[in-house]
Amino acid sequence: MVEAAEPALWRERERLHAERADLLTAGRRERAARGLTHPVDDFLYTYYSYKPSVLRRWHPGGGVRLVDAAATARAHWRGYRLDGDDVVVDVAGFAGEKELMLRGIAGILRATESRRAQFGCFGLHEWAMVYRQGAHRHPVPLRLGQDETDAVVDAHALGCTHFDAFRFFTPDAVPRNRAPLSREAQAASEQPGCLHANMDLYKWAVKLGPLVPGDVLLDAFELARDIRTLDMRASPYDLADWGYAPVAIETADGKAEYVAQQRGFAERAAPLRATLRAIVSGALSAAR
Repeated sequence: MVEAAEPALWRERERLHAERADLLTAGRRERAARGLTHPVDDFLYTYYSYKPSVLRRWHPGGGVRLVDAAATARAHWRGYRLDGDDVVVDVAGFAGEKELMLRGIAGILRATESRRAQFGCFGLHEWAMVYRQGAHRHPVPLRLGQDETDAVVDAHALGCTHFDAFRFFTPDAVPRNRAPLSREAQAASEQPGCLHANMDLYKWAVKLGPLVPGDVLLDAFELARDIRTLDMRASPYDLADWGYAPVAIETADGKAEYVAQQRGFAERAAPLRATLRAIVSGALSAAR
């Protein structure tokens, strides 16, 4: 069934989406204008390489007809098509053009959703990225110093399941992981308790472009931003000067705090993952 959104309705949705996006990206845009950076908040813009303008662009998603939108710029956006005086997302056309990408995303989402969440990594992936190495990815001092940071890694088993975290491990940390990870086998190792797998829902939402309703995209971004905060608070970096209290995962209390938040993020991610999987599945069916 196709929803017909009258101009007053879809323009209001578009306006509210832009306002929400602007609030979410205000810090990044202000820093960029002043040539400043932030060790936590900027990650979502640099690692994923998506500008605030990507978040600001509203899409209704598939199955919505934008009435009397033919004269707008949206009518010429990629992934849309004209239907008389109206505009709709060209689900079948987009899926036909991006079928290989959609199948890859579907495979990761489906595999991740099918597994039991694991909550025993304690965020040690960030510690493994500085293990026995003097030069670090972030220009922030280590909270415990290099020797004590290395000792924390030595005292724990590494159980990272996400390749895009594992690929930044130092050479000495790589063989300490419970299992080797690879890009080709990514779908075979992802699981829904992983912070980075849940952050990646934002990446998948962006890649799915016009298929994803605006509120789903911004919900995925907010989840990723909140996860990144825990990711860095539990890291070996000293972020006190930036206003972040550490989650000291080298202690029992810190581990408990980390796991509690990790479980909460997994619960928030589950409906988003299911929504994105349904969107991909519907698009692939439309292409067929």
